[in-house]
Amino acid sequence: MRAVLQRVSSAAVEVDGATVGAVDAGLLILLGIGAGDTDDEAQLLAAKTVELRIFADAEGKFNRSLRDTGGAALVVAQFTLYADTRKGRRPSFTAAAPPTIAAALVERYTEALRVAGIHVATGVFGAMMRISLVNEGPVTIILDTDMLQQTRRRS
Repeated sequence: MRAVLQRVSSAAVEVDGATVGAVDAGLLILLGIGAGDTDDEAQLLAAKTVELRIFADAEGKFNRSLRDTGGAALVVAQFTLYADTRKGRRPSFTAAAPPTIAAALVERYTEALRVAGIHVATGVFGAMMRISLVNEGPVTIILDTDMLQQTRRRS
């Protein structure tokens, strides 16, 4: 499972010209589900999302999490995070989970954020969407559950 977290002062998603989800301060989360991902990855990624300290404290240091700031999350499913561009000029998306599995795991991820006390807005799974945002910082962080599950080596 992969997520691109963008710290925002505002973000919104439109489908067919109508706003279907919007947040003020918090995170825009582009969420990709890979083939083989499970509920465990959804829970792991949600916990990391909620607790990751990427918001500034009074001294301007990254010491506050989404939970600490009371920020919201706009979650948008994005299978293109699993694009394989190693061969040819057209990306392959075979590493992305099938839509029925992906939709269920996106829901589990968003529900885990809600259980953690985060206000969550979403896009519409599988729809053509327009996303607007004001990135703060800019701060953009990529999370990948494959990387999160690896043991961190000390240099």
